[in-house]
Amino acid sequence: MINKIGKVTVYVQDQDQAKDFWLNKMGFVLKMEQPMGPNARWIEVGPSEDEFTTLVLYSKSAMEQQKPSAVAHPSVLFSTTDIEAAYEKMKQNGVEVDDMLRMPFGTMFSFKDQDGNDYLLREDK
Repeated sequence: MINKIGKVTVYVQDQDQAKDFWLNKMGFVLKMEQPMGPNARWIEVGPSEDEFTTLVLYSKSAMEQQKPSAVAHPSVLFSTTDIEAAYEKMKQNGVEVDDMLRMPFGTMFSFKDQDGNDYLLREDK
């Protein structure tokens, strides 16, 4: 029935700051941006033009008005084939990263976005 993850919504304080973080610090591309009424936008970013799965950067205040219980931050796990290079690039870009965890089942680390939300990056070879 389900064969992919399509989108993950991340509720953000400021859509412009979030867009800047994902595009300029994380190297993502803008997949879509369009108005949603007078004071909101639908913004999607992804790791590349070819990637199907995207992050939707949705206004936290707009969602709090629509459905307050929905704004809890999702658990999002990203994948990479070169964890060392990704770690160094994020540090160079000023991203807050935690120490690298080397576990028998994989190497990973946590990082925070512009709002302090936690994410995990894991090496998949």
